[in-house]
Amino acid sequence: MSKVMTATEAVADIPNGASIALSGFGVSHRYPSTLITALRDAGPTGLTVYCNGLGQPGFPTGTLLADNHQISRLVTCFSARPGFVSEAEKQIAAGEMELEMVPQGTLVERMRAGGAGIPAFYTPTGYGSAIAEGKDIRYFDGRPYVLERAITADYALLRAQRCDHMGNAVFRGGSANFNVSFAKAARIAIVEAEEIVETGQIAPQDVDLPGVFVSRVVPITVRMDIKNLPMRANRPATSSREYAGKPALTREQIGRRVAALLPDSAIVNLGAGLPTQVANFVSARPVILHSENGMLNYGEFARGDNFDPDYHDAGGFFVTLRDGASFFDSVTSFEIARGGRLYAVVLGTYQVGGNGDLANWSAPGQIGGGIGGAMDLAAGAQRVIAMCEHTDSKGNPKLLDRVTFPVTTPGCVDFIVTDLALLRRPSRAAGARFVLEEIAAGFTVEEVLAVTGMTVDVAADVGVMQENWI
Repeated sequence: MSKVMTATEAVADIPNGASIALSGFGVSHRYPSTLITALRDAGPTGLTVYCNGLGQPGFPTGTLLADNHQISRLVTCFSARPGFVSEAEKQIAAGEMELEMVPQGTLVERMRAGGAGIPAFYTPTGYGSAIAEGKDIRYFDGRPYVLERAITADYALLRAQRCDHMGNAVFRGGSANFNVSFAKAARIAIVEAEEIVETGQIAPQDVDLPGVFVSRVVPITVRMDIKNLPMRANRPATSSREYAGKPALTREQIGRRVAALLPDSAIVNLGAGLPTQVANFVSARPVILHSENGMLNYGEFARGDNFDPDYHDAGGFFVTLRDGASFFDSVTSFEIARGGRLYAVVLGTYQVGGNGDLANWSAPGQIGGGIGGAMDLAAGAQRVIAMCEHTDSKGNPKLLDRVTFPVTTPGCVDFIVTDLALLRRPSRAAGARFVLEEIAAGFTVEEVLAVTGMTVDVAADVGVMQENWI
């Protein structure tokens, strides 16, 4: 029996108050735009939506549902992004939409658990942050873990490259991400596919999601215009700030110094924003880059229009692949992270505390914020490297004795690399202080300390950052 139907038919029975798991990554990557548009047109209200984020406003992403005032509760990893205020943020601020923030790895694991009939589990992710407030904390082998409840949904709206009439689905490149766990957690999973083939034309070993988890299959008729998507405004990688009237390292050069900290054969995750610069300086070395959306061993940025839309990092940049690359879903990606297989994670940050606290998911004035995978990554990686400019745009120090922004993960930061300095914390033991080991050429230790808000030790022989990069 064929499961193929139109998008209008596939969403026709979604009632008011339904819960929906909505796939799609970042602001633009592989949203089920055909199904979202059909659901917008069908008009059910009071929806609970589970998603990584609602996507780019003005495009056929989950933002269509928010713009149409169909969402009453949003459970997401990204409720706000720098540079604009979305319709969803306005509704949350007005009390029209309830918000629950959830770490990315926890979201997919809660979905996986829901689909597997497991009611709850303990995870190290989120401990010490606002995400853990009111939740049961248990200690296993001396380490704290947070109780998280499984998620099941009435419907899942998904996107695949190929499907057959039985619903067997194939995902392409880094686009499996949330689709697999969301499908398993849903009572009715609806998949839109770029190509629909007769049953038997997909080899059994090529099936990424068995048809037993898929109820309906829809041909894609609405697509994102990836090449003309407006990207968030970022300062050029070659730009730099001035301190004491002198230029510091550029964003590109900060990435170059971080790359030199990574040994050959290390498996490393690069967070969104500034850390993505590191990829361009390890491409010729045997450093294996990992991405939350489900990629291992990718390379530098793709240039111009010469990119594959299914090859992108967690920050949304299109990337190249290296020999030996592999793809998988986000459940597997976070198994790599929380399972301790990452040598390091490099994360951008708003603030770092002298005790190693990382604060990078929410800033004053934001409605929620953007947790993404940072909490899972910081909880599981062997080393955490915080990468940022030394001060914010108003000249306030980002390195403080105590952070004032919401904590992402307490006591996790081992290295700080800024446009002025490299600092190392010799251990994560209580009381261990960061040591200033290198400064940017042209600056003195005193000038760097003058814009540093945390108490640090100074190495006996302070090096120069430019002399220690690749």
